[in-house]
Amino acid sequence: MKTYEMLIGGEWTKASTRKTFEVFDPATGAVIAKVPEASAADVDRAVRAARAAFDGGWRDATAQERGRILFRLAQKMRAELPRLAELETRNSGKPIVESEYDLNDVATCFEYYGGLATKIHGEVLPVPDNAVSLALREPLGVAGQIIPWNYPLLMAAWKLAPAICAGCSMVIKPAEQTPLTLLEFARFFEECGLPKGVVNVVTGFGETGAAIVAHGDVDKIAFTGSMQVGKIIMKNAASTLKKVSLELGGKSPNIFFADADFEAAVDGALFGVFINQGEVCSAGSRVLIQRPIYKKMLDAMVEKAKTIKLGSGLDRETKMGPVVSKEQMARVLKYQRIGKKEAKVAVGGGRATGRGLEKGYFVQPTIFYDVLNSAQIAREEIFGPVMAVIPFDDEAEALKIANDTPYGLAAAVWSRDIFKCFRMVKRLQAGIVWVNHMQPTYVEAPWGGYKMSGVGRELGPWGAASAGRGAAPRCRRGAAARRAGSRPCSASFAHPPPSTRGRGRAGGGGGIPRRG
Repeated sequence: MKTYEMLIGGEWTKASTRKTFEVFDPATGAVIAKVPEASAADVDRAVRAARAAFDGGWRDATAQERGRILFRLAQKMRAELPRLAELETRNSGKPIVESEYDLNDVATCFEYYGGLATKIHGEVLPVPDNAVSLALREPLGVAGQIIPWNYPLLMAAWKLAPAICAGCSMVIKPAEQTPLTLLEFARFFEECGLPKGVVNVVTGFGETGAAIVAHGDVDKIAFTGSMQVGKIIMKNAASTLKKVSLELGGKSPNIFFADADFEAAVDGALFGVFINQGEVCSAGSRVLIQRPIYKKMLDAMVEKAKTIKLGSGLDRETKMGPVVSKEQMARVLKYQRIGKKEAKVAVGGGRATGRGLEKGYFVQPTIFYDVLNSAQIAREEIFGPVMAVIPFDDEAEALKIANDTPYGLAAAVWSRDIFKCFRMVKRLQAGIVWVNHMQPTYVEAPWGGYKMSGVGRELGPWGAASAGRGAAPRCRRGAAARRAGSRPCSASFAHPPPSTRGRGRAGGGGGIPRRG
């Protein structure tokens, strides 16, 4: 069993209190590592190191330098991918094939922002005077970044890469359940050219994250996690008027019209909610099916769900691993019990048993049907492999059900009628809408939700601009200007257009289609 240290100011260090906590393999329940439990004093050390690095030269590093660092990080990720993917699976439980796919996406994210670094520019604005007004984009300062446990290294990359691209320094906290791959990858930061103190990694529980949010010298908070914690962060960040971006999950509708490609629809419904054990912020956990195909599609989903192979994620035949922790297993089992009172069970509904599953945190892939949209299992985010199937009659009813939720992260529409699809895209209250697909995510496109699914956008140029993590637009007057310089315009985000570059629908066997 390995004992890790934190990275502060370019040095590996223990917590000031010498406290540690255990990290588990969810497939076996065994302890696989110990990591430091950072105190508020440790967070303060990390923030001071980040500020010193920012003021000490990092803010003035050229865009070319920042881009080259990001490319080197991508190259190192690809070189270390097999080892890190295995560790990601051991720590999070997800199947190894999914870990490998995720870490390839990590490298792609670093590559994208490596190229974008030299494309960040300001504007020359006409003003009614004998002057020129310049609108410049500058790095914001110190970013605090709090990472979820479902995609440990990928979500870290979504925050690290744009912040490095924009010239910020940062203090990043991985989830206490899954800190290991970020700690391992951080060993390559200096080798890849990052100056000491630009990226500081602290580990701990909610109190550690709260100390980052409360710190007066942190300029920005980027958080991915639950709606409840997001509300607390926004409230606490207000005391120092920090910029905040929040990605807070959802209860996404996956809508199937009677004219959809039937086989693709069945695979898409299962993939939408059972990928990564259902521990996905954009999971299509509400499956809306038009009545003419309702029973046929339900029966087909149930038969495929029965064939999903559960087991250790290190087994390449495994299609669904354990959920991340004992606490998360208890949460999913609670909602399964609630669902049995609110709807009908088509398959699953309890803890998974069988050879090799006894000590792990395995739950059955579960399908409830004839669910009312007012039911708890249709309104609350479960974050596990639990599907709520809801019938509808027509387009108007589908929209009414889909939008009747406090969340608004994602949605999907399945139909051969492209005009119907675009009508739905325009009226669905979701930040991301997929057409005839579920879950493709591209680093080039904005990611973020409406309503209680958060504020701000990640990925694409949005990730390196004021709506993302790292760059805030500020104005300076030209030297000859006599009037105040204009302020940069704020951007409003529309639905990304439906993707024509899907990750593929190739059947993955065991009831879950693989990502192509």
